[in-house]
Amino acid sequence: QVQLVESGGGLVQAGDSLRLSCAASGRGFSNYNMAWFRQAPGKEREFVSTIAWTGSSTYYADSVKGRFTISRDNAKNTVFLQMNSLKSEDTAAYYCAGVDRQYTGNYFYPRTRKGDYTDWGQGTQVTVSS
Repeated sequence: QVQLVESGGGLVQAGDSLRLSCAASGRGFSNYNMAWFRQAPGKEREFVSTIAWTGSSTYYADSVKGRFTISRDNAKNTVFLQMNSLKSEDTAAYYCAGVDRQYTGNYFYPRTRKGDYTDWGQGTQVTVSS
């Protein structure tokens, strides 16, 4: 199990950029498939992006494709979400999530359901003003 702590959220204007970080502590981060989800007030938590344990495969929700980029640094036990061209509809609490590939196997495919992930951070707020 890993412990996840998000950072980098804030208040920005539409069109601006932000970079979120998720720092993992504990053993085995390099074996984890990682993802970002977000939850706006009054809405369900929704999938944003995922990255394989190797960093070689990524997948995005249609709503962020072309604007957001997920990446990871396994040497630093950190996953990132670079968010460009932010829109007011991106306003939400952003959560980092992970699952050890011992539970998912060595074949990566995009897992977009909350229940696919076992470890979660506490979230970081992103607010985009229009």
